[in-house]
Amino acid sequence: MLKRHSQFLQSLLFLFDLALISACWIASYYVRFVGGWGPVEMGAPPLEVYIYLLVPILFVWGVSFRAFDLYRPRRMGSHLAEVFDIAIANSLSVLILIGLTFFVRQFEYSRLVFLYFWVLNLVALGFSRMVFREGLRFFRKQGYNQRHCLIIGADKLGQRIAHSLSLHPEFGLKVHGYLTQQPKKIGQTFEGVTVIGLYGDLEKYAPVLDIIFLCLPLEDQPVAEKMLGYLATTTAEVKVVPSIYEFITLRAEAEMFEGLPIITLQGSPLYGWNTILKRSSDVIGSVIALSLTLPVQGIIALLIKLTSPGPVFFKQERMGLDGKPFMMLKFRTMQVDQPGDTVLLTPMNDPRVTPIGKFLRRMSLDELPQFWNVLKGDMSVVGPRPERSWVVEEVRKQIPLYMLKHKMKAGITGWAQVSGWRGDTSLEKRIEFDLYYIEHWSIWLDLKIMWLTIWQGFVHKHAY
Repeated sequence: MLKRHSQFLQSLLFLFDLALISACWIASYYVRFVGGWGPVEMGAPPLEVYIYLLVPILFVWGVSFRAFDLYRPRRMGSHLAEVFDIAIANSLSVLILIGLTFFVRQFEYSRLVFLYFWVLNLVALGFSRMVFREGLRFFRKQGYNQRHCLIIGADKLGQRIAHSLSLHPEFGLKVHGYLTQQPKKIGQTFEGVTVIGLYGDLEKYAPVLDIIFLCLPLEDQPVAEKMLGYLATTTAEVKVVPSIYEFITLRAEAEMFEGLPIITLQGSPLYGWNTILKRSSDVIGSVIALSLTLPVQGIIALLIKLTSPGPVFFKQERMGLDGKPFMMLKFRTMQVDQPGDTVLLTPMNDPRVTPIGKFLRRMSLDELPQFWNVLKGDMSVVGPRPERSWVVEEVRKQIPLYMLKHKMKAGITGWAQVSGWRGDTSLEKRIEFDLYYIEHWSIWLDLKIMWLTIWQGFVHKHAY
């Protein structure tokens, strides 16, 4: 019954799209020749000439939209992904249409009409599809148009799927229960879903269900082949959640290579255009910051030189992107004849700190020279704060995920800093916030952190 309803909705959506495409084609004619959006030197051509093209238009768009599988169920998909698919199919169809009209020698069709048609199609189809999906999600929240699911595996993976589905009732996926390998779990409830049987009961449930989530833990993998072999004889849709998910730590993504699925467990968000965007914002930000603070840096350099013997700048090796060391610049805030770098955190009222150094640390002005590191490319304006190499070697033994922060360039400010985790605070919390930043990186998040850094000011109770 559900599949018949799904086919009916797909057919209805297909017919609606064809009607909308026809309306956009006619609207493009009126926009071009009646609305005055373009010169009309020879007068407006008859509408009938453009109406004749509707048959090839509907044929081309119909075949194209079917070929791009734009009518498949998208319960768990995003609006943006669907609009992107529509844009590709629509663009290809317009190019095919232009190619077809090239062979019509009796009449030359306006190129502006094709342009307007492409734009109107994209806007109208994208908007209508979003309205359609949101309407379906609304009805699914009310309990209509449900698909019935079973989760094989009642351990962490299966429970995570059940929890995630419970957060999205708009998907219309009703979980009937778990199957497990452990008899003692039968009857227990996890994440609002009950364990209803053993793996051997799969043949009893699969024929009447729509979706099977295969979430087997590592120790149960040997039975997966038998299960998948049986499920191939049913009409159920099978979604496999690999047990390797438990080891996914950062920016996981799947890709196909020569027909083989490859899962990246620890990836960086900076690749392609993201790298260019991040670097461009760093260069612009550092140039602006250096231009505004050069007079201040000059005064600070003079004060340091006048109040204590030694160099103005302090250079210290820090660990940066991919674990590569670099020399980080700071204004010197301590006496030069102090013991080696053996202290994890500078204590409050440290006698090694000079009077001017105490002020600079309190105001975070000692970090201004790091904008030269940003300009050079060793650091970013925003990113996880860098640490000394010997500290990294000590901390990585205590916090297994610590090294993942080096998947991005170190920053002058960061998500952990503006969230209050700076200086003598929980190292675990700082790592948690650093990894959140890397996982959710965007240029907008960078701008937000920059704004919060300025808004909150540079004074911090843990800066000393």
